[in-house]
Amino acid sequence: LLRAIRQVHRGEPALHPTIARKLLQEIAQPVDLPPAPEALTARELAVLRLIAQGLSNQEIADQLVVSEPTVRTHVSRILGKLHLASRTQAALYAVREGLEGEDEESPEG
Repeated sequence: LLRAIRQVHRGEPALHPTIARKLLQEIAQPVDLPPAPEALTARELAVLRLIAQGLSNQEIADQLVVSEPTVRTHVSRILGKLHLASRTQAALYAVREGLEGEDEESPEG
């Protein structure tokens, strides 16, 4: 417990070993999903990147200057197109695909 408190105090994440192990297994697990029938829109990609950065729907709405219900709609469409069940899976997908660090305003992204 003291080690975890010291880690958090230093700004380091403190995950229970069981949770950390499950997260690593999830990241390492290959995705055997069929390809999305339709590509994500530019706005859906922007929302997906922000999900991967850990932002809430309201934080995403504030950053993209849209309403929170609009973000919920985008999240639902992203999950449907990628055949995912949760925001966590969407975030992991974005990390696997290298999307979490990309900036939608950059010429390359």
